[in-house]
Amino acid sequence: MSSLPPSPESTASTTPATASPTLHPRRRRQQGKVWPWLLVAAVIAGGVGVWWKTRPASDANGGPGAGASAPGGGNGGGRRFAGGGPGGANRTQPVSVDQVREQNIRVSASAIGTITASNTAIVHAQVSGVLQSIQFKEGQQVKAGQQLAQIDPRAFQAALGQAEGALVRDKASLENARLDLARYRDLAAKDAIPKQQLDTQEALLRQLEGTIKLDQAAVDSARLQLSYARVTAPISGRVGLKQADLGNVVSPSDANGIVTITQNHPIAMVFAVPSTLLPQITKKLRANEPLAVEAWDRTGATRLATGRVATLDNSIDTTTDTVKLKATFANEDDALFPNQSVGAKLQLDVLANHLAVPTAAVQRGSQGFYVYVVNADNSVATRVVKPGPVDGDWMAVDGKVEAGEKVVIDGVDRLREGAKVEIIASDPQKRAGAATPGGRRNRGAGAAGAASGAASGAASGAHHTASEAASADAQERPRWLDRLPPDVQEKVMKMSPEEREAWIAKRRAERAASGNGN
Repeated sequence: MSSLPPSPESTASTTPATASPTLHPRRRRQQGKVWPWLLVAAVIAGGVGVWWKTRPASDANGGPGAGASAPGGGNGGGRRFAGGGPGGANRTQPVSVDQVREQNIRVSASAIGTITASNTAIVHAQVSGVLQSIQFKEGQQVKAGQQLAQIDPRAFQAALGQAEGALVRDKASLENARLDLARYRDLAAKDAIPKQQLDTQEALLRQLEGTIKLDQAAVDSARLQLSYARVTAPISGRVGLKQADLGNVVSPSDANGIVTITQNHPIAMVFAVPSTLLPQITKKLRANEPLAVEAWDRTGATRLATGRVATLDNSIDTTTDTVKLKATFANEDDALFPNQSVGAKLQLDVLANHLAVPTAAVQRGSQGFYVYVVNADNSVATRVVKPGPVDGDWMAVDGKVEAGEKVVIDGVDRLREGAKVEIIASDPQKRAGAATPGGRRNRGAGAAGAASGAASGAASGAHHTASEAASADAQERPRWLDRLPPDVQEKVMKMSPEEREAWIAKRRAERAASGNGN
């Protein structure tokens, strides 16, 4: 019996007994690794729960970390967002407003214009010679006929003397021929000389008279050449940079001449407008009604001059479907220069006493163009409007708005229909706290926040009471922001609402991870 192999039943009964000593230690090692992690997870969960119940009240009122989940009042819960996102519509949003008003709106067309001189003249030397003197300063205004330069006149003076001498000589010959003719006529009357001799003397007299005319023309030509040695301004205007220096030999064939003169008083501007405006323009011109034109710098920030349309081109440019116009400007202050590129605003009409709103107030959505109107209870309502011409910062509108109503011009991205708002100054310099030294209020907690980093500043900012947070909503600049260092303040204020929300959430996460309940 002892030599028989063990039965399967006996083997099965003995296997757990033999395997048990080898498996229990491994299980104990695995359990030893898991239990510390479970303990850490439980501690973290407990800390988060305690923090959730004891978090500062300012977190729910727009302070750092206002983007975390919070109970949703009467709608069963939700998330709070800084701005007008889901769950944030009940927050009072700071906005800037302006009033709807009735005013004259100018109907104008904008274009790009090029300034051109009324006249441009290149002053050439009309005779060849050495440039003796230059009698102008570069850039000065000159008048027509004013002397600009002097060419060596001696050769022309000598030529004039020769012509004048020949004239005197031939005049003497002519006078002698006239006396001879008178004698010949007396002798011919007495038949003392042949008639042929009388006829020859008369022909000589006429020949000498022709010579005198040639000599006189030669004198006039020499005198003219001498006058050309004195270079004068052909038109009034501004001289440019000189193109020839003293001692140079100048001639009429010089391409650049001596100097260029541009007539800038008045000055012209050429610009093109769509051909669809041609009927309005021609109607005004035929009625001799002035069409005002304004010249602006390329940035559109500064008006350079005001003039009027002088004429329009005789054809339409088919490639651009535009027609060219020329406007003139007095340009007494020399604000416009030839070949200068400027912005042109052509005034076509004026809408008298029309409803107008700031252009910043007009928004565009699925329902079309609309504005936010602030009601008497400081809630906003959308009003659909039809936009019209724009005159500066104001736009003519048609719609269900009335003069005197307040429309939102800043902060519209955070608004929804019926949202509550609080009106603040549109000028940042006039807002509360903007004039304090260094852009911060002088509070004791501010110094502590400046000494710490961005995370500690955010933590101290979240330590405000609920009343402080409520007063912070009355300003666009939150009070908790003053507890941050100046460089962090500037960075946060430049963020968009979405970027600020993400930054606040990150600060809250850092504070929670550090275990700092404050």
